Formats: sequence, structure tokens, C-alpha cells
Amino acid sequence: MSASRAERLPVVLLLPGQGAQHRRMAVELYGQEAVFTAVLDEFFECMGTEGAALRDDWLADPPDLDIDDASRAQPLLFALGYALGRSLESQGIRPAALLGHSVGELAAAALAGVFGLRDAARLMRERAVATADVPAGGMLATAASVEELRPYLHSDAGVDGVVVGARNGPRQTVLAGPEPQLSSVEKLLRHHGVSCRRVAARQPFHSPAMVNAVGRFESAFAAMELRPPRVPIWSTATGACLRREEATDPAFWAWQLAKPVRFWPALDALLKSGDFLLAETGPGQGLSMLARLHPRVRQGHCEVVPLMSPGAAGALRVHRAAVTRMKQNIP
Repeated sequence: MSASRAERLPVVLLLPGQGAQHRRMAVELYGQEAVFTAVLDEFFECMGTEGAALRDDWLADPPDLDIDDASRAQPLLFALGYALGRSLESQGIRPAALLGHSVGELAAAALAGVFGLRDAARLMRERAVATADVPAGGMLATAASVEELRPYLHSDAGVDGVVVGARNGPRQTVLAGPEPQLSSVEKLLRHHGVSCRRVAARQPFHSPAMVNAVGRFESAFAAMELRPPRVPIWSTATGACLRREEATDPAFWAWQLAKPVRFWPALDALLKSGDFLLAETGPGQGLSMLARLHPRVRQGHCEVVPLMSPGAAGALRVHRAAVTRMKQNIP
């Protein structure tokens, strides 16, 4: 790809979800990037007492509570993705589209104006309450395709309650389900030589085990005004561009707790529509690694730029270098 061609690529923000979190993620930016800091402070204030505790825990070294628990990880992942997006906007970087993984799709919705920040803070509180009584479980990342995993999920050798929770790539499939069923599948896969590892999650998101949480979460959406997005959102719930009727439907958002994430189909559909600079707008570089597997990226038609370092160290340096690169796209 020539430099002149790269400079003209429209920007798409990739917003990560559960599993991307790590201790002191993006802490180096807090107090150094003005808009990022102000937006985070506004979000924490909107969350009230829980927001103050969340901020203190995020900034603590080490955190007082388990960063992998959804009650901590998901509000922080939402807040960081949203604050980074607003910070980019303040510097003239306006995305052509948004694509969020799981709770990252809620950050995309807020950035696109489907709901406001105060409503988003309420959603994060209600999401934590709705999922508090979900059975213990988790998620298992595998180096296998959906087809390769079917014998372990839909036959006599399979284990009830464990399903495909996310399609992240052609051979990057995440399983989800309650315990002890998930551990049984993990043991079975390892016995047959299938590489797998646990996702940093304590709950069985994107599986039927979450169904009882859907109703309460839907009530939170029903209590607010939902608007069509001002920026196209490529939904990982459907694998396609979000439609107006979906964006304004409380059930559409609530059922994302229990339905699988279709990150790869959504990314594939997006990249078939044009060439883009894909900017991972959140902690870590997990979505960047997945995006680099896509043929359009490997062939040089699209570029991938993570805004964060893989760990806590070097986050500010990597962020500022990425912003400099993205500013080259501004006319």
C-alpha cells in the first residue's frame, strides 16, 4: 500500500469487549489526555457511588477487586472505549463506521448517539445487577473452526449448555457456558489435541445461561430513548450493518447478553464494502490481531492501528503515535 493511498483510508473504530481488560489499562492516559480524562470523570460521576469506587479501583495498583469480573471489567471497557472515541473526535478524527465486540457494541452505540452517556452509565449499572445471579461459568477461546467444534457440542460426546459464544476468526472460536460443563468440554478438547485457553471472564456471556438476565436488562433499555445511529455500526450481534429498527429496539440490545458474537462475519461484511484504517479503540491489541488475519488486510488494502499497548506500560506512547497516524487521514 502506498503512503498516499494509506492516508486516504476512512477510519473505523474497533471497540473491544470482555477479555481485553487488564490491570491499569489506559491509566497512563488519565490526566495526560484532557478530553479522555474529562469524559471518564463524567461517566464515573454519572454512575454515582459505584462510579467513584470503580475509578478508585481502576487507578489502584493492584486493584482491590477482581478486574476479570464483569461488574468491574465491562463498565471500564465501555468507559475507556467511549472516552477514547470522544478524544479522537475532539482531534478531528471522525470515524466512517464503528464495530464493537460484545460490550464494545454498547460503546459504539453511545458514540453513534443511540443513547447518551448518562443513560449509558445507568445501563452499565443495570447490566451488573442483571448478571449478578447468573450461574458460574466462563468462556473458552479455541484454535478451531465452528465446524471442527461441532462434534464436541452436538453429539453424544458433547456437553449440555456449552455453545459457540463468539466467532472471532475462521479458526478462532470462543465457547461459552456454565460450570462444570465448560470445564468438561475444555478437558475433552485438550484430550483431542485442540488448543484452547480460558478467556478472562467469570460469567458465561453469550450462552443460554444468560437468558434469565435478558429481561431485566431489556427493561433498562425500554426506560430510555433509543435513536438511530448517526454513524454506521457494523453489528457483531448480526454480522451486518445495524438497521434503524434494531437500534431502537430494547430487545435487540438486551439479547446480546445471551446470543453469540459474530465479530468475524461483521468484519468481513465491513471490509467487503471498502478499504479502511481499522483503529482498535480500547485496551490491548486483541481485535487488531484478529483483523490482521483478514485477507483484505493481508493483501494491503486495509491498515490496522491499535491505540493501546498490549499491557499497561507504554500506553501513552503507543496512543500518541497512533493518533498521529490517524490524523494523516484528515483532509
